[in-house]
Formats: sequence, structure tokens, C-alpha cells
Amino acid sequence: MAKKLDSQQATTATKAKRRATKKGGKVSIVLNVKQYEELLDDLDELESIRAYDAAKKSGEKPIPFVEAIRELESPDK
Repeated sequence: MAKKLDSQQATTATKAKRRATKKGGKVSIVLNVKQYEELLDDLDELESIRAYDAAKKSGEKPIPFVEAIRELESPDK
């Protein structure tokens, strides 16, 4: 499901500078650091949402976080 942008995010997204060739072909988009960081944060959140959705869809039984960490840190594996 797509994340709905609030008014500040929508404004930030529309402030990105677009560069094009003389014929109108897309060349690049220029973002300031704040816009870039917000984009990375949104991407990270989207990746988390997709991972959650995939885990729910898999039908596997979830394990408690502490147990998962214990298994990852176990030298036996």
C-alpha cells in the first residue's frame, strides 16, 4: 500500500529541481540534503513495510525478538 504524503512532504517533493535536455528528455533531479535524507527515511520505512507484509504472507510462526537474537548470536550456527 502506498504511503500517503502529508502536506509538508508533498511540498518538499515538488521543490526538487528537475533538469532536462533541450528536447525535454529527463536528465537528473537535484535534491538538497534534507530532501535526500527524507527520501532515504521513506525508503527505509517502505522496506520495513514490505518485509512485514512478506513475513505475514509466509504463514510462518513468528518467534520472539530475544529468541531470534539468541539464535543469531549462537556460535553453533
